[in-house]
Amino acid sequence: MAVKKRENAFEKLNKVDVSKFTKKKGKFSYLSWCFAVQELLRVYPEATWEVHLFDNVDGTKQPYMKNGTGSYVQVSVDVDGVIRSQIHPVLDNRNSPIDSPNSFQINTSIQRCLAKAIALHGLGLYIFAGEDLPEADPLSDAQAYELNEIASKIKDEGTRNTIYEAINEKQIDAG
Repeated sequence: MAVKKRENAFEKLNKVDVSKFTKKKGKFSYLSWCFAVQELLRVYPEATWEVHLFDNVDGTKQPYMKNGTGSYVQVSVDVDGVIRSQIHPVLDNRNSPIDSPNSFQINTSIQRCLAKAIALHGLGLYIFAGEDLPEADPLSDAQAYELNEIASKIKDEGTRNTIYEAINEKQIDAG
C-alpha cells in the first residue's frame, strides 16, 4: 500500500500572495491581523491560536509579561498539528517600547504578534523580509531551456550573457 505524502503546510501557506492586504507604515509593510487570520483560515480552517497568560504579582493571570527591558506578549498558532510561537514587545506607533502599557496597547501587540506567529507558518513571511511578493516556483528545466533558446537570439553579447547568468543562478522564476 502506498503511503500518501503529508502536505507541507508551510510550503502551501508560503505561496499565498497577501500583498494586496498589506499597508505601509513608515518604512515597514504590515499585514493586518484580520487579513492574516482570514487567509490562514481559508487554507486551514481548523487552525487555532493561543494568547499566553503570565503570572501577575497579585497571583492573577495577565496576557503580557514585564521585565527590566519592557513588556511582551506571546501567541502560539497551531496549523495542522505544528505549533509555532512568537514573542512580541509591546510597542507604540513609532515601534518604541512602552514602559507602562494600557489595555489597548497590549491588545494591539497581541494582534501584531498573532500576525507574526501566522507568518512563521509561511503566510506572509516574505513581508517581514521586506519582499513585495511571495516566493515563486522555480523554472522547470523545460522553461530554462526555452529562455536560453530565446536569449541565444539576442545580438548584444553582454545582455545575452546577463540573461544566461540570471537563468543559471535561478534569479528568474516561473511566476
